[in-house]
Amino acid sequence: MHFSSVIGQDNIKQQLKSLLQSGKMPHALLFAGPEGCGKLPMALAFASALLCEERTADGEPCGHCKACKMLANWAHPDLHFAFPVFKPTGQKQPPVSDQFLPEWREQLQADAYFTLRDWQKRMGVENQQTIITAAEADNIVRKLSIVTSQGGYRVVIIWSPELMNLDSANKTLKILEEPPAKTVFLLVSNSPEKLLSTIVSRTQRISFSALAESEVAEALMSTRGLQEEDAKAIAHSCAGNYMSALAQVTNSVDEALFFDMFVLLMRQSYARNIKELSAWSEQVAKWGREQQKSFLAYCQRLVRENFVYNFGLPELNYMSATEADFAVRFARFINERNVIGITEELAKAQRDIEQNVNPKMVFYEFALKNIVLLVK
Repeated sequence: MHFSSVIGQDNIKQQLKSLLQSGKMPHALLFAGPEGCGKLPMALAFASALLCEERTADGEPCGHCKACKMLANWAHPDLHFAFPVFKPTGQKQPPVSDQFLPEWREQLQADAYFTLRDWQKRMGVENQQTIITAAEADNIVRKLSIVTSQGGYRVVIIWSPELMNLDSANKTLKILEEPPAKTVFLLVSNSPEKLLSTIVSRTQRISFSALAESEVAEALMSTRGLQEEDAKAIAHSCAGNYMSALAQVTNSVDEALFFDMFVLLMRQSYARNIKELSAWSEQVAKWGREQQKSFLAYCQRLVRENFVYNFGLPELNYMSATEADFAVRFARFINERNVIGITEELAKAQRDIEQNVNPKMVFYEFALKNIVLLVK
């Protein structure tokens, strides 16, 4: 992975290249920013440049040395990964990332721009929730106790560290407090506010911003072959989230399903059709918990977008063409009297799903509350 392969974020590229040239390498960097802005690709590019044996004058990995050849399939012995995993049925021991390294490497080679939901699908997650366990931290300690095989730096990329459980977070904190020599930790987080404050304090934060519409559009045209008009329309609707743009290009099954279920919920709520809402709740309750959480986040976004639609300022709206067509008829039902209430109830439902509350109960209760809120 080269810096030039990362979309936008030119100021951060220069910042990281300056670190490489200075030789004064922090032991831990926190790449923090919104989803889809390129944090993981940037971490991969930085790790590649750090491990490269013949880095170019402009800070890029050379692509032909022994290290770069090993990095081509992300199998360098001094590059370690930690990421959210799940416990397969029948397994007694806590899961660790090494169990899923083949799938992880396949994902990185397919596309380094991917969501947590994309990763869960590749692993084959159904109803299980994905976390980073304490066993993962123990595994990192074991790996770092071994002398580096190449004599240079070792890099540990922790993707979605906000999904560490408390034991894992505390063990990771201890590693960051007493880091091994010539080891660089790269924490890649969409939600750094969910990390222990003590972990954040042990890192140097690199703050990413959402991508510019022009950067997303250019990437869609150059990598996906879209026409300029289509690329610009999708780039605007995704609000700087390149993964959201890719979902629209590939007609993401989840996005289409989420939209259909949102429309069904709102129509049956307005009609006060208790029987159909019960059936709706049962259907959503059959999904895996991670998909349920993603759906509730999607609903919150669409409620906000429909509220903003009422102001008649299309430049402030970030919806796909299908969503925008629905908003023409639906937006008037989301107003200043109910937008906060609906959003808060969706957030509560998301919290309850995260805490393993019975999903049928959670979704049916929300549907009933939505009947009252929608007619305000």
